[in-house]
Order: sequence, then C-alpha cells, then structure tokens
Amino acid sequence: MASKAITIPDAPGAKGPPRPELLDLPAVELRDRLATGAIRAVEVARALAARIADREPEIGAWAWFDADHAMRHAQMLDRHRGTGRPVGPLHGVPVGLKDIFDTADMPTANGTSLDAGRRPDRDALSVGFLRASGALLAGKTETTELAFLHPTRTRNPHDTSRTPGGSSAGSAAAVAAGMVPLAVGTQTGGSVLRPASYVGVVGFKPSFGLIPTRGALVQSPSLDTVGTFARDVAGAALLADMLAGHDPASDCPPLAAPRLLDAAQSAPPVPPTFALVRPPWWDEASLDMRAGLEELAAALGEQCFDADLPESFANAPAHREVVNLAEMAKWLYAYESRGGDVLSPEMRSALDRGNQVTARDYLAALDWVGIYRAGLETILARCDAILMPAAPGVAPEGLGSTGDSVFNALASFTGSPAISLPLLQADGPSGPLPMGVQLMGRRGDDARLLRTAAWLERWAGEGDSG
Repeated sequence: MASKAITIPDAPGAKGPPRPELLDLPAVELRDRLATGAIRAVEVARALAARIADREPEIGAWAWFDADHAMRHAQMLDRHRGTGRPVGPLHGVPVGLKDIFDTADMPTANGTSLDAGRRPDRDALSVGFLRASGALLAGKTETTELAFLHPTRTRNPHDTSRTPGGSSAGSAAAVAAGMVPLAVGTQTGGSVLRPASYVGVVGFKPSFGLIPTRGALVQSPSLDTVGTFARDVAGAALLADMLAGHDPASDCPPLAAPRLLDAAQSAPPVPPTFALVRPPWWDEASLDMRAGLEELAAALGEQCFDADLPESFANAPAHREVVNLAEMAKWLYAYESRGGDVLSPEMRSALDRGNQVTARDYLAALDWVGIYRAGLETILARCDAILMPAAPGVAPEGLGSTGDSVFNALASFTGSPAISLPLLQADGPSGPLPMGVQLMGRRGDDARLLRTAAWLERWAGEGDSG
C-alpha cells in the first residue's frame, strides 16, 4: 500500500471523533445495528480509516486502501437506505478482499510486481455477490506472490517478529488487528486455516466449489477454494453465505442457498461428537499443540473418541503437492514467460518442478482423492467433525517463511470443509501466542460443520468463564 498518511475523511452530519471501537463489535451485531439505522455506514467508514491509520504501519495488511474511496461507497449505501428500500444482508459491514480478486474500482496486483497497477474491467463473481449484499468493500489485503509461498510484508499482530502465515496473510492479519470484522481469502494448500491459526481468528474453508472462483487468480483449479476470516464462527458463516452462489461456467451443480449463518446460530439436536485424529504426520505438531488437543479431547469426555487413518494417508500431502505444482505450471505460465526473472526463487523452483510432473503422475495423484475421501467418510459416519491441528504450532519466528501447511493437506485435497478455531495457546517470549484447532466435516455438509464449530466455540467459552 502507498506509504502516504491516511486522512480520516469527513462525513455529512458526523459529530465528534471517529469511533474505531465500532469495528470491535461481532460482525453479526454490527450488521444488525447498521440494518436498523442505529449506526450509519459513513460512521463505519470513518472508524475503518481511523483503525487502519493506527494499526497499518505496524502490521502491513493492506495492498490497497483509500479512505476517501471507502467513504464514497459508505455514502452511497446510506443514500440507498434513505430511500426506504430494503438494504442488503451485509449492508455497511466492512470486508477486506485478498488482492487476487478482480475489482473494477480497485487495482488487483496478485502479489507480484508483474501486475502492479493492473486495473480489471470487471469484478470477480464473488465480489459482485458482496456488492449486491451491500457490503462496504474496504480495500485489498496483502497476499504472497501469486498466492504461493514467497512471504509478503504483513506481520503477525500478536508478535510482529513472526509470520501471519500465507497466502491470505493480509486478510487474516487485518481481522486479527481489528481493522475489519470480516475478510476474504483463498486456500489451495493451507492459506486460510494456517494463517487463522497463527493470528488467532476463525478461518473457514468451505467445501470445494461452494463459493465461485471466477475472477480470482487461478493457481490450481482442482484445489483453489475461497474462504472467510472473522473473529467468531457466526461472522465466518455470515460472510460465506454472501459469497456462496452458482457459477454457470463451472462444473459445480447449482445448489440451494446454504443458509450457513442460520446453521451456525442453531443448536444441534444432540451434543456433537468429535473424532481426534492423529494423522501420519502427527509428530510434526509441536508438543504444545499435541498436549492442547489431548487436553481438549479429554475435556470433551465421551463426546470425543480417537480415530486412526490408514498409513497410506501419509502420502496425502505429497499427492496434493503434485497436483498443485502441475496445475501451477500450466496456469501461471504467462507470468513465467513474460517475467520469469522477476519471480521469487520459491516461485521459479515450483514452476520448474511443476513442468517436470508427468501426466501419469498427475493423473495418478488425482486418483487418490476418492480413496482419501472414503477414508474420511468412514470416520465422519461416526462423528460430527474430525479434530486435528490447524497448524503445527504457534506462528514461526521470522518473516522469511509462511509456515507449514501439512495439517491442511487433507481438507484441501479432498475438498472437505474445514474451520480453524482459536481455542489453544502457548507461551511466547512476550506473552501467549494463539494456536488453532481444525475441525473437518463431510464434503458438502458445511452447515453441519459450522453448527458443530459454533457449539464448540460456545462450550470452550463457557469453560473459560467458569
């Protein structure tokens, strides 16, 4: 983002200083207050500018933010409300957009200087859904180069010497730092679940195909999935509801509206059951993460049982990587051909490896998707959700890496819905650092997963208060 200072814009009728504390409200409550007129969108736009002006120099979450642009959008929303016509279901709620989604009124640089200043002529399909919902599009959040591994400048709000993860670094950090209540990210390997775990927010990766990807950077079409960040499960569900919809150009069948927020706010008919799964790469989790999950499982008592995955699952991360690299080599070829010398060493290496994947190995890796899905279904037939780490542990020190996504491979490769809940923490040099618990659900049953996640969120909160 440009280094110029952010000026807090005036708003018609605004009295007193901006109120950045408005952004600390749960997303659903903020939505409700805006819908009743108790808060105007211009007040939220001023709060947005004030909070970003305060936190952005330290965090670096924004690739593009213009306070005047946000204010003009807010004024338009308020004028619409003043006509007495119905407002959208996300009227006036600020949303950050990962800078790989095309936006007709903002630049989209995809995290690379090769696209610096790029101005798309139309919105991504999901961005159009957000506009129709009345969301206040706050700006574009930082992403790693072409949504892969080369780190961006964003820092972890809990400890700025640590990574916020990637590739949805800016979206996760912006929510964690209170700059926006909601943000959009994407996951191909672990780019929603891992950053959410590192920065201590909720990150929801829906079932593959629930949210259309048309108009977003294509890295790996067999894996790319749009996800959401919020401070609670209800917020993540609210945003996912607005983003979900059918893309006639895709192979995904049209489905009824998922009503994810309704599910998240409903009580399960019986207390949910969980399966603690220690995948073949369990030892890659830190001692703190393993101990935390074991304690969580013990506290759940009879509602949680141990489940094992076959040893063949040890190859799942490698199979996912083969598909990812092969598809990257095809879909990112244009960047390699017009500016390979500008790309990072991580990107050049990945493209080289992708170019060496044979058709036989690529197709053989895809054959494993059905096998892994069947193995997960065997466990999910006996429980509401699978428990496992959302990341190996706390955010790694330093900004030279975005961390390890090994625990996210199964959800990404099988297209299963998964969510990271900030339920655990470990001691850091300057205070506690968050760790996320990953819940995985049955593919296509996102509503049940969110209902279960919301139950666990409430249960854990009641335990803390007790």
